[in-house]
Amino acid sequence: MTASASGIRTPGVERLQAAPAQPADEELDRSLRPRRLADFVGQHAVRDQLAIFIEAARARGEALDHVLLAGPPGLGKTSLAQIVAHELEAPFVETAGPALERKADVAAFLTALEPRSVFFVDELHRLPRAVEETFYPAMEDRRLPITVGQGAGARVVTLDLPPFTLIGATTRAGLITTPLRDRFGVSHRLDLYEPDDLATIVRRSARILEIEIDDEGARAMASRARGTPRVANRLLRRVRDFAEVRGEGRIDAPLAGAALDLLEVDEAGLDRLDREILRALCEKFAGSPVGLSTLAVAVAEEADTIEDVYEPYLLQQGFLQRTPRGRQATRAAFAHLGLERPREAASLF
Repeated sequence: MTASASGIRTPGVERLQAAPAQPADEELDRSLRPRRLADFVGQHAVRDQLAIFIEAARARGEALDHVLLAGPPGLGKTSLAQIVAHELEAPFVETAGPALERKADVAAFLTALEPRSVFFVDELHRLPRAVEETFYPAMEDRRLPITVGQGAGARVVTLDLPPFTLIGATTRAGLITTPLRDRFGVSHRLDLYEPDDLATIVRRSARILEIEIDDEGARAMASRARGTPRVANRLLRRVRDFAEVRGEGRIDAPLAGAALDLLEVDEAGLDRLDREILRALCEKFAGSPVGLSTLAVAVAEEADTIEDVYEPYLLQQGFLQRTPRGRQATRAAFAHLGLERPREAASLF
């Protein structure tokens, strides 16, 4: 994939949707994103700290220090990057780690940046190592060494870069090398959202979409949204369809519950594959520890998808634990599925 100065979006794995997102859905997702820091719901510590850093940078007329945003998919890392650019009144350029295949790709972006631009790199952990090293002098000294020519006649030309802010987003902070991580002056981890914050997001999105919804309906969706705004907005759109076809166009708690049951999203926010993962651990493997690759084969899903998309929520909710011998279902998982825990299973939470 070739990078361009206009920016490249590489969509991540979307939850609760079997088919790829349609362009209309992607445009709708963008319309629901907040544009100012004051409108960003949740992540209070991150928001308050960024507000101070942005105000200080604007007062000095400088570029904001480089920012690293980590956390599970769908929590607002891209939205925050766009908000930072908007608050700084700076150009916003975006790409993704897999799109930067060569040093020339990085050079094409960096040399085209305007002063104080915000350069957003999604999936930062997927940068090739050789490409990653190109960022080191650019981030520290705003200089870009380029090798001109080949063989004995090759020489290094150093280009000066304008002040810019690199914002990196990652779902797997542990895969980012220490030299790259240490060059970010601001580092934040986004956590899953509380139900009250998600209910606020649902009500805000409903106003934008001109959907009539009451507080109980918003809370019903928030409680099953897996702590993720992207999932909450996706559920809202699907419940809206249900309300228009089988209801009177208004969303309340009973209608939201019926719609979510139809979507196979249970009271704990688990969808069909979540339950298949837990059922495989509880029934096929009788509660014993299971390796990730074996579990992936058992549920016919990629190991990376299980580890990055499904496992974090199951771990946080106490349905799953990691042991030295593999993944293991907890007592809560057996109880949630209505199963009796085998006596021979190892001690569980």
